[in-house]
Amino acid sequence: MSGVVVVFAKAPVAGRVKTRLCPPLSPEQAADLYACMLDDVLETTAGAAEALGLAAVLTVDPPEARAVLVRRAPPIFRVVAQHGRDLSARMARSVAEQAAGGLRPILLRGSDSPALPASLLGDAVSALADGGDVVLAPDPDGGYSVVGMNRPAPGLFSQPMSHGGVLAQTVACAERSGLRVRLLDPCFDLDTGADLARLAEWRRNAGPLPCPRTLAWLDRYRAWPGAAA
Repeated sequence: MSGVVVVFAKAPVAGRVKTRLCPPLSPEQAADLYACMLDDVLETTAGAAEALGLAAVLTVDPPEARAVLVRRAPPIFRVVAQHGRDLSARMARSVAEQAAGGLRPILLRGSDSPALPASLLGDAVSALADGGDVVLAPDPDGGYSVVGMNRPAPGLFSQPMSHGGVLAQTVACAERSGLRVRLLDPCFDLDTGADLARLAEWRRNAGPLPCPRTLAWLDRYRAWPGAAA
């Protein structure tokens, strides 16, 4: 393995995941939906890692959830605990750890973007091989779904992650350091009712999506925006 893809995930515990979907979902339903999303993301990422010759790491918050998610992850994944005061620190630490192990490129992705295709991870690897220093897949909320680099970029994760300017700030930080930034095709996280509406639109217009468990759960519980209870 020359490079690595790292999935950041939480334990699917009611009240700790997808809280912006409550209401209309209950905390228990939100956790159940997140578990489906996580399983879809892990399956897609495992397939992409095998096709691209990447190692695969699942990094888990809180650390004590590692044992649970070891049993959930496909065998290709090495499952580790996240450490750091916040997501920014945990992402920086993960990049440093992978780089210390000699792996490059290094891709990070969240577990909230089940519609993200495996091909986008391939595009990230290609962009980094073709002269990019940092690659980002924009999210409509002003963040990003994937970030990749060939080596640690000091300060790249120095800003808080949960605000609408994080993509712009990350790009500006990289460019101040003289790094070449490539933007990939956009994707989106499932955080709010508006994101569920966006997923429904993608389902109608984009053909098959890599998130069958997520779609099946939303169909089963009629959780789409505007669906009758």
